[in-house]
Amino acid sequence: MIISCPHCQAKNRVLAERFNDEPTCGSCGKALLAGKPVALTEDNFGEVLAASQRPVVVDFWAAWCGPCRGFAPVFEQAAARHPEWLFAKVDTDASPQPSQQLSIRSIPTLAVFRVGKVVDRVSGALPPAQFEQWLAAALR
Repeated sequence: MIISCPHCQAKNRVLAERFNDEPTCGSCGKALLAGKPVALTEDNFGEVLAASQRPVVVDFWAAWCGPCRGFAPVFEQAAARHPEWLFAKVDTDASPQPSQQLSIRSIPTLAVFRVGKVVDRVSGALPPAQFEQWLAAALR
């Protein structure tokens, strides 16, 4: 699968069987899956969810969406605080298929996946404390 580095945006090929081995970027050498949200596309969405042994927290967003842009720093701060989970973002304009498959009708929508299955989801930009509470409940 192809993963864009959240630090330098370089494209990296990661074998599915090596996904949980803490892969690093071939360009900048930083961890591909820790500390910052990774970008998911139609091409890697299903593979990343299926390959991850960690829970995956996904933010479905769009560049034109004001609440999405306002929530982005909250999501990034949570990713930095919780390296034990994989945080990812799906641009619903650039990659509409995952949103359509999940019947997402409003953005931002946040979803938690375990072994490729949705375990919880919520629509709307959440304040930091409420987002942390939702994560704690969804990831029990």
